[in-house]
Amino acid sequence: MEVRRITINIAGRNYPLNVPAAEEETLRRVGKQIEGMIREFEANFDVKDKQDALAMCALKLGANAEVHQLNSEKIIKNTNDRLMQINQQLDELEK
Repeated sequence: MEVRRITINIAGRNYPLNVPAAEEETLRRVGKQIEGMIREFEANFDVKDKQDALAMCALKLGANAEVHQLNSEKIIKNTNDRLMQINQQLDELEK
């Protein structure tokens, strides 16, 4: 696995990272997303410093991840329930 050394700038600070080459584009995209969120929070809210903006980003990203996880779990449950119904119907047809 190829590992690359990259630097991501967030809130005016550089963060050097060693990342698998396959993850580089994703990490750069997320870094840009966080920078955009910081600018948005600074423009729309009374943000005192970058730490406040970063905390707000963390909260928003965490909430988004939680919603996505709950939605994924609901889809999996609904799919499993439907598959069980189909299996029951097939079992009844075989009788």
